Amino acid sequence: MSSLNPSQSPERPPRKPRVAVVFGGRSSEHGISVVTAGALLAAIDRDTYDVLPIGITTDGRWALTADDPGRMAIAGRSLPSVEQIAESTEGDVVLSVAPGNREVVYSEPGSVPKALGDVDVVFPMLHGPYGEDGTLQGLLELAGVPYVGAGVLASAVGQDKEYMKRVFTSFGLRVGPYLVIRPREWDNGEEDARRRIVDFAAEHGWPLFVKPARGGSSVGISKVDGFEDLDEALAEARRHDPKVLVESLLRGREIECGVLEFEDGPRASLPAEIPPVTAHDFYDFEAKYIDAAPGIVPAPLTEEQTAEVRRLAVEAFEAASCEGLVRADFFLTDDGEFVINEINTMPGFTPISMFPRMWQETGVGYAELVDLLIRAALRRSTGLR
Repeated sequence: MSSLNPSQSPERPPRKPRVAVVFGGRSSEHGISVVTAGALLAAIDRDTYDVLPIGITTDGRWALTADDPGRMAIAGRSLPSVEQIAESTEGDVVLSVAPGNREVVYSEPGSVPKALGDVDVVFPMLHGPYGEDGTLQGLLELAGVPYVGAGVLASAVGQDKEYMKRVFTSFGLRVGPYLVIRPREWDNGEEDARRRIVDFAAEHGWPLFVKPARGGSSVGISKVDGFEDLDEALAEARRHDPKVLVESLLRGREIECGVLEFEDGPRASLPAEIPPVTAHDFYDFEAKYIDAAPGIVPAPLTEEQTAEVRRLAVEAFEAASCEGLVRADFFLTDDGEFVINEINTMPGFTPISMFPRMWQETGVGYAELVDLLIRAALRRSTGLR
């Protein structure tokens, strides 16, 4: 297996580390994952790394794809898919789960399997369930392959907003009021579940935000102004996740901060502010990715507020046992306090994404950011650490 400085014979020059960029996936965030991976493929230093793009289709097939970032961008208001850039509709990419065997094999029906060589590190550009939630990370741990980003526990905690909030509360981080409706509660009595939400609204007021408990990219989120809109919002959230999170409206400013793992530990970027979006009811998927609502980088905060949110972002990173990178999202409430809303263990890397923009303003450019993440992954071992 290679490393950044592999030992090679004089007759055979050192080969470059091979990075498998894995993207797409089975979640409702499939399309934005493809867009994110396209930006990464366009930026990664090909003089330093060999790159193997692997897409996961919406039905879960691992496919060899074209290394063509231009075909992975948003076209008009349409998101790309792995199916559109897969080299075959039947071929499969297989990664061995035997520890010590990092060889990737490609096979098609009726053909002899083809070895694609060893993979030194995986860059999982997956968003949502079946990739960002610890499932892929567990597979890579079994295979003994290093990977960029959070491990199994941190990925799972970062995906499940209920347990994320429980972890943050246990570490003394302030979170907003919330309510969880689990699948069994809904199945055993929809009226009782609705009544709990109405009681929550009576205590904290309308509007409420109803969202999938294990999702991202603002997919499946609804702002609910009253009881008459509740059923539609619940149906939309449950279309993406049977477990539903209900949150009260926090009045204040939306502030984001990036955290990046350096050799001496995690550091926070300059923060950004997400201003109110006049064309949308809130900062939803369309505002983020289709209409490209701009964020303000750096956020217009006082020096004390900037220092505080950067400190809290690193605390959230450590509380969830994260590795590699995190985007931490906060509200600066009208009483001047920061309330953490959530973390994203694999934030978007599209050209308009806030994580790379914040680090650009902090002094780390896009290509350097990608390189730092790969190097951090190569330094880490798999297994307990």
